Amino acid sequence: MKSGISFAFRVVGLLLILSLAAGAITGSQLYYRLAYLWGLLLIISWAMSWIALRNLHVRRTARSLRSQVGYVFEERFEIRNSGRLPRLWIEMRDESTLPGQRGSHVLTMIGGHESRSYLSRTRLQERGVFSLGPTRLLSGDLFGMFPVQSVFENEDTLLVYPLLFDISTFPNPPGMLPGGEALRRRTPQITSNASGVRDYVSGDPLNRIHWVSTARRNRLIVKEFELDPLAEVWIFVDAYQGIHYAKPYEKVEYDPQEFWRKQSRYALPPATIEYSVSIAASLVRYYLQKGRAVGLVSSGQLLQVLPADRGGRQLGKILESLALLRAEGNLPLQGLVEAQARNLPRGSTAILITTSADKSQFQIADLLLRRGLRPVVVVLDTLTFGGYSSPDQIVAQMQFLGAPVCKVAYGDQLSETLSPLVNLPQISQ
Repeated sequence: MKSGISFAFRVVGLLLILSLAAGAITGSQLYYRLAYLWGLLLIISWAMSWIALRNLHVRRTARSLRSQVGYVFEERFEIRNSGRLPRLWIEMRDESTLPGQRGSHVLTMIGGHESRSYLSRTRLQERGVFSLGPTRLLSGDLFGMFPVQSVFENEDTLLVYPLLFDISTFPNPPGMLPGGEALRRRTPQITSNASGVRDYVSGDPLNRIHWVSTARRNRLIVKEFELDPLAEVWIFVDAYQGIHYAKPYEKVEYDPQEFWRKQSRYALPPATIEYSVSIAASLVRYYLQKGRAVGLVSSGQLLQVLPADRGGRQLGKILESLALLRAEGNLPLQGLVEAQARNLPRGSTAILITTSADKSQFQIADLLLRRGLRPVVVVLDTLTFGGYSSPDQIVAQMQFLGAPVCKVAYGDQLSETLSPLVNLPQISQ
């Protein structure tokens, strides 16, 4: 607990000194009585300040420490006075790193052994990880002569996922169809592809015994399995720092009391990296809901490769990675794809999300096609984000290769823009 000395203390202290000096010079009892009054006032104020923040306990709780941009984050603040004496006023100052936080509050007349709580609602406008604390308590005496403060640390952090959009359909090249290319490889694991039967060998698990064949042949027969086709979906997010743009804009103040409306009024900021991340997150959820195995490759602050997998756990891992992604990468998309393409199973789909409009995109798509992969390009129109290049040439080149391409501009409704293909005239060969 820290204490300070205010201007009021200096004034009262000066009056005390002047009263003593005047009493010594004039010998009048009036000045001495005034000096006693100022001295008593200082002692009482100091005592009130000394007990103001003692035996106080602060607790912050939230329903969930994971949320999504555009949603309302609810947090409950509770202060408990475990002492016998009441507290006249307590200012709770929320010093968390969460933008737009509304946890600061002033509480009055907290009785002995009494608890007081309130609910704070904050509209989440930025993705990332934010600390929920510390909480600073400020109080003092009635006259403000001895202000005191105390800091309560909190180790909880809030993870804010990027904004997700519902996608009904997305371009489906042949490589996206369920199944992929058959690998014709035996596996000791049980899969949905039974390739045949063989005689039982010591060590084979009992759950692989084919009882119908065993009864017919009068000896133990076990089933053999092949690996599932690995037609995966890989999403490449181009976070190269030299190709991303953002327009200046003013943040809109959202009313957190309208928490039931969630993200209905929220719009993405005019920044290409925010659109890229939201597109990637929305496509990841779309394919995972379809039962596909999805992987993510990005190069922001660090190179991140999340192996393809299915299920809600994979969605959480990818959303966490995207929540922290910043346009600070030193590896362009071409180098990123060339380093990872050799590790992707043939027949898989590679979705490229980029803002670059140079000829390297044609080379990347051509490389993926030659490796037996199916590229899909989502290109952002940087002209609408304050950039200088148009993606029309890239769109035409992708159609020349027969690769599906979607063009996204600032202000587009991503739920509608990502569903249809860009219909440009086919270039004659």
